[in-house]
Amino acid sequence: MPVGFGVLGPVTAWDDAGEPVDLKGPRHRAVLARLVAARGRVVPVGQIVDDLWDDPPAGAVGAVRTFVAALRRRLEPRRPPREAARLLVTEGPGYALRADPGAVDAWRFEDTVSAVADALPRAALDRLDEALGWWRGPAYADFDQPWAHAERSRLDQIRLTAVERRAEALLALDRAADAVPDLDAHVASYPWREDGWALLASALYRAGRQADALAVLRRARELLRDQLGLDPGPRLRRLETDLLRQAEPEPTGAARVWAETAAAYERSVVPGARARLESTVGLLRSLAVTGPGGLEAARDQREAAITAAEQLGDPEFTARVIGGYDVPAIWTRSDDPAQAARVVAAAQRALAGLGPDAPEATRARLLATVAIESRGTASPGPAQAAREAEAIARRMADPALLAQALNGVYMQTFQRAGLAPQRDAVGVELVALAARHGLATVEILGHLIRVQARSALADFTAADAHAEAADRLAARHESPLVGVFTGGYRAMRTAATGAYPDAEAAYRSWATGLAGCGMPGVERGLLPLALLCLRVWHDRPADFPADTDWGPYAPWARPLLLLADGRRDEAARALRRTPAPPPDLLMEALWCLTGRAAVALGDRDATLRARDALVPAAGEVAGAGSGLLTVGPVAAHLDRLDAALGVTGG
Repeated sequence: MPVGFGVLGPVTAWDDAGEPVDLKGPRHRAVLARLVAARGRVVPVGQIVDDLWDDPPAGAVGAVRTFVAALRRRLEPRRPPREAARLLVTEGPGYALRADPGAVDAWRFEDTVSAVADALPRAALDRLDEALGWWRGPAYADFDQPWAHAERSRLDQIRLTAVERRAEALLALDRAADAVPDLDAHVASYPWREDGWALLASALYRAGRQADALAVLRRARELLRDQLGLDPGPRLRRLETDLLRQAEPEPTGAARVWAETAAAYERSVVPGARARLESTVGLLRSLAVTGPGGLEAARDQREAAITAAEQLGDPEFTARVIGGYDVPAIWTRSDDPAQAARVVAAAQRALAGLGPDAPEATRARLLATVAIESRGTASPGPAQAAREAEAIARRMADPALLAQALNGVYMQTFQRAGLAPQRDAVGVELVALAARHGLATVEILGHLIRVQARSALADFTAADAHAEAADRLAARHESPLVGVFTGGYRAMRTAATGAYPDAEAAYRSWATGLAGCGMPGVERGLLPLALLCLRVWHDRPADFPADTDWGPYAPWARPLLLLADGRRDEAARALRRTPAPPPDLLMEALWCLTGRAAVALGDRDATLRARDALVPAAGEVAGAGSGLLTVGPVAAHLDRLDAALGVTGG
């Protein structure tokens, strides 16, 4: 890890092995501390001199340069003598500390407290607990100069804000009693902070201690009047009234913002106004990534919003409602195929109704919707829609629109087996695009696409890195459904690189979290399919309970199941009825299952169909492109198919 610096307490530094660095004397530490306080900005040498001495001695400038040289030797001991310093740099009239933002505890603390303002309660609490743990005492504890006083006071105000935001998170998580002890100490030490008093009273009231809550408010009033000559502010007065009326406690933090905004919206926007419908789509877009319940609700209400929009008879408005739901999609089997077909039909009606003056972006969003919602279909129309949407988005240089269009392109990159490199290219562009423009959910999508594509290409090292990146982003932005795919990837990776018993255990463990994930297109039938693929790859019997729910994968499993049961004639009939797999992430795996059954049954036509379909994917790992299961290298299946057909030399 890089060199670290600590000023939230006595000034210190750690080397890249985590060991303390000897910073020599107090003046050396003062120079370092002054540069930390500047947060990367250049501090002129003259300013450093004035900050170190009340009455600078002769030669003070030279002394500062000596201190800096000594610090450089301690902080970068392996730097060659003539190589420029990388941490304490000379720039213009002075010096600057060029440390990574996360390498300095004060910088890291300030950034964390700022970031949690938009975080949900659980994430906010975890991050604030960690950040408050970085404090080892008063900031810049060993310095008494004016610059240190100012920086210490500024950081302490941020720390007090962090304490209060932590209490807000506890209240939002219904852990009021846990918030009381720290808030009690907080208001005792900082009685002028009205937010602290309000939070303490709210915590007591929510913990069932109404009398104590009222006593706290009386104490706050007395202290404010006696010590500061102030009357309580409107928040404390309103809270006291609510407690006396035994009203519901006032929401805090993000909950308060939500409640007040919702109330303002109700007052300001006329019922039935189009703005309400468009706003609903924005809410559904956020709801869809919050977890299983949110995804299911968003899916249901989305169709209702489209129906309501169509009833207004304005194709352009309907187009905005349809296209505004730009939730990234990673799985190629629809959760509700019938509903998806209705969304596509509505999008096509809106496209047909758009006038010549309609915005290009509106048209592109409709085309992207057609491409995304037509996932897993063999029609050429959605692929053409994806290409048109992409062309418009590139012409307009709109990052969010391009991301939506590329999601459509990805969903239509399954015309044949072996297209993992093309999907990987889409993932590469999505990650870069999202990182440049702060599109968190799109960046997650890009990483997940790359997990799939790199797995198909047997590059598990890269796939690991992308899974970790997706998990980090998901934790930061509270997108729990990402874990369904990264957890499945890790189970599949065990199957691809580990022993059979470990793989089966990994799949079953993953499936416990898969149940009830709110994504029927992912959930139904996938565990037995993964286990069947594993058994076929390892030449193990396809023994499964008779009541196993194979979901949409039953046609490809049935011939192998009947063979395992000794019902060869029925297996042959089932194989003849087995359709070509749909163009999706499991295409190669399903063709491998068909090929295995065809070889076992001596069905030359089915064997030839499977071979011809799989040849373009000869260098891939069958099924691993799904990121969730595998039936081993395609090349091994092709060898078996070729042998059955009497083909030599590929």
